[in-house]
Amino acid sequence: KLCGYLNKLGIRGPIKTWKSRWFFYDENKCHLLYYRTAQDINPLGSIELSSASFDCKMENGEGIFEIRTPSRVFTLKAISKQAMMYWLQQLQMRRWEFCNTKSRFPWNSVLLMCFCVLFCFYIDVVDNEDFLPLVKTPTEAVGLRAASLPAPQTSTAFQNISLKHPWTEIQNTVYNICGSRQLWGNNENVFSFDEFQEHPANLDEEQEVEEGTLEDGRMESRLNWIRKARWRNSGFPGSHEELSRERNPMDKVSVLQQQILTLTEEVKSQKELVKLLHKALEAAQQEKRVSSMYLAAAEDKDRLELVRHKVRQIADLTSRLEALEQEKKELEQILTLRDNHIQELEEHVQLLMEKNHAKQEVIMALTEQMARELSDPLQEDNTVTAETLYKQQEEIEHLKDDIDAYKTQNQFLNSEIHQVTRLWTSVAENEKALLMKCACLQARNCQMESKYLTVLRKLQEAVPGLPSSHAELVKNLIQESLQWDVKEEAEEALSFELTTSLCSSSEYDEYGFMTVPDYEIEDWKLLAKIQALEIKSNKLRSQEIVEKPLRDRWNSIGELNPSAELKSLIRSGIPVEHRQRVWRWIVSRHCSHLPDHYQRLLQQSRSTEHPACRQIELDLPRTLTNNKHFSSPTSQLIPKLRRVLLAFSWHNPAIGYCQGLNRLAAVALLVLEDEESAFWCLVHIVENLMPADYYSDTLITSQVDQRVFKDFLSEKLPRLMAHFEQYQIDVSLITFNWFLVAFVDSLVSDILLRVWDAFLYEGTKVIFRYALAIFKYNEEEILRIHDSVEIYQYLRFFTRMIMDGRKLMNIAFNDLNPFPMKVLRNRRSMHREELEAELCELEQIKAAYVKERAEQGP
Repeated sequence: KLCGYLNKLGIRGPIKTWKSRWFFYDENKCHLLYYRTAQDINPLGSIELSSASFDCKMENGEGIFEIRTPSRVFTLKAISKQAMMYWLQQLQMRRWEFCNTKSRFPWNSVLLMCFCVLFCFYIDVVDNEDFLPLVKTPTEAVGLRAASLPAPQTSTAFQNISLKHPWTEIQNTVYNICGSRQLWGNNENVFSFDEFQEHPANLDEEQEVEEGTLEDGRMESRLNWIRKARWRNSGFPGSHEELSRERNPMDKVSVLQQQILTLTEEVKSQKELVKLLHKALEAAQQEKRVSSMYLAAAEDKDRLELVRHKVRQIADLTSRLEALEQEKKELEQILTLRDNHIQELEEHVQLLMEKNHAKQEVIMALTEQMARELSDPLQEDNTVTAETLYKQQEEIEHLKDDIDAYKTQNQFLNSEIHQVTRLWTSVAENEKALLMKCACLQARNCQMESKYLTVLRKLQEAVPGLPSSHAELVKNLIQESLQWDVKEEAEEALSFELTTSLCSSSEYDEYGFMTVPDYEIEDWKLLAKIQALEIKSNKLRSQEIVEKPLRDRWNSIGELNPSAELKSLIRSGIPVEHRQRVWRWIVSRHCSHLPDHYQRLLQQSRSTEHPACRQIELDLPRTLTNNKHFSSPTSQLIPKLRRVLLAFSWHNPAIGYCQGLNRLAAVALLVLEDEESAFWCLVHIVENLMPADYYSDTLITSQVDQRVFKDFLSEKLPRLMAHFEQYQIDVSLITFNWFLVAFVDSLVSDILLRVWDAFLYEGTKVIFRYALAIFKYNEEEILRIHDSVEIYQYLRFFTRMIMDGRKLMNIAFNDLNPFPMKVLRNRRSMHREELEAELCELEQIKAAYVKERAEQGP
């Protein structure tokens, strides 16, 4: 049996360790099984050798070889080079034996057992020209005897344990502790198999086999025993005893040569025997089946039909034989042509060899001539050559000195570069630390300014009750605070890079929205300054902790594909440099961009005036007044917005134009920049994200959503809803516009665009979640107000008081136990039925009133 201990290289990340394993070859499956010890009952794994290759590179180390399978490479190490070569030779032979046996003889063949007995001789005789002589078996490292020896120990006992197969390790350990004697009793090995039982064989039995009278099952086993007996008893004139009696190595060689000749003749005879037996068996079986059918026939008519069938078969076989003979002739002709072609090629090769020989003779003659000319030069040439050689030698010496100098200079410069690199790294780290420290200080400064302005605002509210001198001082302080130029102070304190990346506080953001809102009411201007400082402080604090890791994750995303990770990233907010690409991808997933569709709509709008054209012109100056791209009638985006709205009115005549679409299209233009892309984004919002009839004349679905939102508000924030009911506050007066335009003109630009990111990807449920989160964010402030007028006044601008977008996002998607889309659809369906019933009843009342007025007369 091919078995023994080998070291197997295990790789776990950067850790590489050698572990001792007991390897055993399974000849039935051509697998190399490996165990932790020879006493184990369950293997840790196996190596399939039928499609494997072997490699032993000397640079890897002594005794190390590799087994390469299609799925993995196994690195093994034997105790010596001899043991390694023995393993490689044996594995090659057994793999070849398994593959040839499997491919040439199917398992259902009757002669398989005979062939298995004879196959051992065929391997040794046919392939007698080995590239490498057979290696002597290292009995101390390979075989069943090695199983009784102690296993080679690794550096630690724990290192040899396989953590990859814990269950197998436990089973083997329990089996060894129980001391099972079933496999190891009486000096037997766990890998031993039952040999064939020898039985006496005689010539009569063999003769019966040759005549084809053997039976299926019993005669197969007899045939195996006969072949095995002949293998062991015949053809071996030189056994171990005879070899021991030989006196010199030459006699042993002659004996072995005699054995080879004998085995060769035996193999030839056995092959002929196998062929004869196979043909005889096929003929006997065919004759047996035909005879059985003939005898089983009840009437002469059936027997005659069998005879006719046999005649037809004979005719068919005759025709097939003629076809085969014709094919044989054609193949012989082809063979003759190929032999002629081979002969021509041999003649051509011979001619080329003659030419090559002639060229070599010419080269040799020229070489000898050059040698003679160089060996006998003139005296002048010797003088010139000596001088030239002396000069060249001097130049070589100078060059060597230069090389030594360059080496010294190179070493010095390398040390300098190393020192400068260390200094530069240290300076860069210090600069980064200072930048972060400066950002933190500026964030703290913004918070202090915000608190200071908050105190001034409180004093501003209490000015009527203060003495005149104090009131004048408060007014002066407020005027000074409103005139602070935060941007100039930031640029004086920090570098340009820091001001643009960490603490940029310009008057407008990336999309043109005002960072400090310009409120018309004088008392709210101080509030706008406080808001700007709070937003800036939050940005500075979250820049390194939140924004930078989020931007790194977005930079690592290549092609966009829907996934849970992408959904989480979009909810966290898309960075400015990625937002346009992501929005285009979202819109293209749901809207098939028809070629030239937008241009045809523009042509139609120029040729025919739409009924909604007048309303669009009225709403254009009122679109995003706090954005510099729409604040002036001469702004460049105004004509683009007009064309987008007119194209949509012709694209969807059922809606045409509704107030609020101008703000949706404006936000799409700011981000996507291209007006056709903004048009398709508007189509996606109105026709895919929002329910039907959301922007119709009756706005029936918008009214349904307000009722659904009140239900959610009662469930998620019961205290706040009770407070509204106590003071008879109708929140739909505030929230209706939120839902209609997706919070445009309600939230600050940074938070608004984050809401839109999630809204475009997930749908209208995002608006419900953020609407609830806004009330949760300001719940305590609203509960402190106990007057309905003040509550309405607070609800008019309280969304502008939300500065922390991260906190609002966590409330919307985590803290409020979000609801699935299925619940939202069910609520909409229920409230739509109720609203339609109410509208129907209202129409009936209106019709009855009109009828009554008509009957009464003027």
